[in-house]
Amino acid sequence: MEYKELTKKKESELHSLLSETREKLRELRFKDASKQLKNVREIREVKKTIARILMLMQPLKKKSADQAEENAKD
Repeated sequence: MEYKELTKKKESELHSLLSETREKLRELRFKDASKQLKNVREIREVKKTIARILMLMQPLKKKSADQAEENAKD
């Protein structure tokens, strides 16, 4: 999935997409281990997608942590 597509998604959509993508990576690794996977490069693409999602979620986590800290001070 491209970066531009991911930037348009909401935080909840990113969380669900992250869990789906991690599950897909797990399945691809099992297929690769059992020699059923034809396109091994797909593993690399899925890992890059996971990294993109995590990169987009970093500012969201920081923002929510800052808000929680402000609420705790008040």
